[in-house]
Amino acid sequence: MSLQKGSEEIASKVFWVGAKDRDRKLFDGLVQLPYGTSYNAYLILGSEKAALIDTVNPGFEKQLLANISEQIDPAKLDYVVMNHAEPDHANAAKDVLAVAKKAKLVTGAKGKELAMIYFDIPADRIMVVDENSKVSLGDKTLKFIDAPWLHWPETMFTYLEEDKILFPCDFFGSHLAVDQFYANEYGNEKTLDMARLYFAEIMMPFRKAGQAAIEKVKKLGLKMIAPSHGLIWREPKVILDEYTNWTEPKFQKKVMIAYISMWGSTEKMVLALADALKKRGTIFHMFDLTNTEIGQVAKELVDTPVVILGAPTVLGTAHPVAAYATMLIKTLRAPTVYLAVLTSHGWSGGAVRALQNMLEGTTIKLLDIVEVKGPPKKAEFDKLDVLAENITEKLNSLPHYS
Repeated sequence: MSLQKGSEEIASKVFWVGAKDRDRKLFDGLVQLPYGTSYNAYLILGSEKAALIDTVNPGFEKQLLANISEQIDPAKLDYVVMNHAEPDHANAAKDVLAVAKKAKLVTGAKGKELAMIYFDIPADRIMVVDENSKVSLGDKTLKFIDAPWLHWPETMFTYLEEDKILFPCDFFGSHLAVDQFYANEYGNEKTLDMARLYFAEIMMPFRKAGQAAIEKVKKLGLKMIAPSHGLIWREPKVILDEYTNWTEPKFQKKVMIAYISMWGSTEKMVLALADALKKRGTIFHMFDLTNTEIGQVAKELVDTPVVILGAPTVLGTAHPVAAYATMLIKTLRAPTVYLAVLTSHGWSGGAVRALQNMLEGTTIKLLDIVEVKGPPKKAEFDKLDVLAENITEKLNSLPHYS
């Protein structure tokens, strides 16, 4: 376990006291972490009282307490704010409360229930807040914003009024454990790329809830956004603008092609369709699923309205790798509007039926199916040319980013 110790002052009497986990490679057993991740916790020292915003992942409790100790005796903490009950942010709350005997856990009504269930925190140690609540630290004041389903039902944001800093826990986050603390120092574009990947895998299923939260946040005139994963935004507009786009029902004018091919037939159809799209000036991004990290597919789904799946039949059903990509579209509630399937088989079909069953319950419209037994011939290539024309027309009819 590679750790970075120490606190960092991000505003007057506001300190990052979390942990950077450079060695973690997987999150939730699903999300790849090419740059590790961080568990950001923040210490706020008011003129009269002190508060800790969020905590850290299991295994980093001692580091959290050591970082707090650089600024204040942890026993003197008055409040521990739990924005979100997931263990990577809330597990160490019990350890902090064990040291800070008089401190209260500050959370919403649903958060109280989860804190008692998951972390055995007694009810008399919990202070329930809502959007009408304020906690005074003397010369610093905490307010709270309800943000349910971003990405659990109990989630809330904390807002430091005087410094105009938002602590939104997972929202606006990214999985990054790098030397820098700020997005503009690491590079806004690089940070946005990781934030997009994070949004795709964590927040995309909750786009409507995200829209509601963004409207609340935009009214605050923020100077800083300090999430609980990744880098801090000293230019809030950069990430706010992107999140506004990602949560709205608008798209980039493009197509995603994700495919796998066993003996070349499906790939021949994919390449023919790509060539037909190119001739029409239609932008597409293509992913060979045999050598593509699935997070890159998720990231592309954020603002892509048309998806082409290349999926051969294996033993009467869809190839498992193509099936995984299909389930990703459904599970992440991707905003896909149209889908087409290119498939091939030898002695028996079955891929199309399997994919249709997987997508049952979604609002995705099936544009076309091009299926061939053995290698594709002129009839299939002609059909792919018609499909390319149809795709281009559909793209032009959808609302796009200006």
